[in-house]
Amino acid sequence: MESTDKQQHTVSGAEITLDGVSKIYRGQQAPAVDNISLTVPAGEIVMFVGPSGCGKTTTLKMINRLIEPTSGTISIGGENIRAKKVDELRRTIGYVIQGGSLFPHMSVAKNISIVPKLLGWNTSRVKDRVDELLDLVGLDAAKYRDRYPRELSGGQQQRVGVARGLAADPPVILMDEPFGAVDPITRQRLQDELLSIQRELHKTIVCVTHDIDEAIKLGDRVLILQEGAHVAQYDTPEVVLSSPANDFAQDFVGAGSSLKRLSLARIADLELKTPTTAKVGDSTAQVRSRAEANGDGSVIVLDDRNRPLGWPWLRQLTGEKIVQPSGDLINLDSRATLNDALDTMLVSGHGGAVVTGDRDAYLGVIDFKTVTDFIEEMQREAETETKAAPAAGSDEHPASRISIAPTDEELDGGREG
Repeated sequence: MESTDKQQHTVSGAEITLDGVSKIYRGQQAPAVDNISLTVPAGEIVMFVGPSGCGKTTTLKMINRLIEPTSGTISIGGENIRAKKVDELRRTIGYVIQGGSLFPHMSVAKNISIVPKLLGWNTSRVKDRVDELLDLVGLDAAKYRDRYPRELSGGQQQRVGVARGLAADPPVILMDEPFGAVDPITRQRLQDELLSIQRELHKTIVCVTHDIDEAIKLGDRVLILQEGAHVAQYDTPEVVLSSPANDFAQDFVGAGSSLKRLSLARIADLELKTPTTAKVGDSTAQVRSRAEANGDGSVIVLDDRNRPLGWPWLRQLTGEKIVQPSGDLINLDSRATLNDALDTMLVSGHGGAVVTGDRDAYLGVIDFKTVTDFIEEMQREAETETKAAPAAGSDEHPASRISIAPTDEELDGGREG
């Protein structure tokens, strides 16, 4: 599924290569980063994860020379980053940190337009880019363009921070704990937004996190680092969960690895339901008649761009015309995980969740039965694999098994580092 998506979109990212990169701070004997070498493929999201003090943020900051390496080389698109002036380099790399780090005295539009203006873009081009990016991150340009950071929620500030990082269309985006300062529901939405944006743009994104669940959900590849930025494992989420490379990687993934494998299954892997939909302004009587004929007790209300606005019950439809429903509808991106789907459905009165694609366009509904049937099928496959696996005492690792009856340790979410 993922490879097909990438074939349909032009990869706009650039490959990043670290070759023997080290960082030793004056007065310290042990290096903060010790001879790390790896390649980040163009157009992929690579998640740096590990315990505090392992060197992941230091490694990230060396890519845009916020921290200068002591030794080794870093290349972007085959060009050594030292071949460019620091300011020139940073204008070609988006940088997003926790909380968005917006300038409080600047409006949203001015925050986003900082780099384009430094690059000499004219006023018209800058304005068009600001509006385009606000739409991309799910904010109404007319509503938010002239607001100040203090007038935004934490999630909205982070969305603006992402927009600012994308402003000059850089090939590389660096993200340092970008969603760590928001509540869990907002965090899930921002993660889904990032997946949606990446599906459309295919930048090269390097993201630091302490959260293995976030790393598994967002990453095309996951880099688990030990102290000194020594690589414990660098591989796809599937391999990281099913075959930890060493004891450290196994310990960091944690006891909940079997439950975390549910994060490898995406909503896009399942068949969506297509309940009755309506547009704002449609005849209420006609919508009600269509819903009843389809056996639906509710309808999905869409705007003129096919974005879901609400999911009212038929008894809530009053007046001659369909109006925009009140309340906040929680949508799921098609690349969201089954864990996200279950979490969302638990707070939904419909036993399902609305699923969206590019630019929040409506795709359908995923329901509880579809998810549980899929999990049960995964369980049956896992049991078959277990019966065919070597007997006890062999090299098989328990992280390769799936359980839909998680232990208390699994429900606690494992280790976050």
